[in-house]
Amino acid sequence: MEVSMFWKIVLAVVLVWVALAVVGALIKGLFWVLVVGAVGFGIYFLVKAMSGSDDNSPASRF
Repeated sequence: MEVSMFWKIVLAVVLVWVALAVVGALIKGLFWVLVVGAVGFGIYFLVKAMSGSDDNSPASRF
């Protein structure tokens, strides 16, 4: 039984649609995790830069 080209195209469109829906949901769900992580790292490096310690850790050399 041969599948016609029409059904192959329909199947491909449905698969791409489902994949984009899953990826979109993941990006939407993880966006705020990324934002909170970026703010946390920013605050950490700001506090580290403003602290008066003279240690020679790799982050303080630059």
